[in-house]
Amino acid sequence: MADKQGSFFWAELHLRDMAKAKAFYSKMFGWSYETMPLTGGDGEYVIAIHDGKPVAGFLDMNLMAHLDEVLPYWLTYIAVDDVEASVAELEGEGGKLRRPVFEVPSVGRIAIVEDGTGATLAIMTQL
Repeated sequence: MADKQGSFFWAELHLRDMAKAKAFYSKMFGWSYETMPLTGGDGEYVIAIHDGKPVAGFLDMNLMAHLDEVLPYWLTYIAVDDVEASVAELEGEGGKLRRPVFEVPSVGRIAIVEDGTGATLAIMTQL
């Protein structure tokens, strides 16, 4: 993972069929997987590994009721030096905060935002 301001930092697949996704990406790209418990909730977060390095995360949308009507998608994370300052700047440029800043212990501070064109992305400061 990169941590330089403005760099692509992480990619996360939000999905409904974990077994099918793991099989697909394993066959296509040779990914293996590790898991970690979700912070403050049930279930596990799956980390895709390629050549011994983490390359992406998989998140089961079935665990999040607010995503019931949302189709599976990839969410891209971009590194920022300060999440709160970046949110304020983004809002000043016509973007919107979609999910307030939250922290994943030992990982980082994250906000889900919408850019000025309406596209969703995540911004993150690594801890």
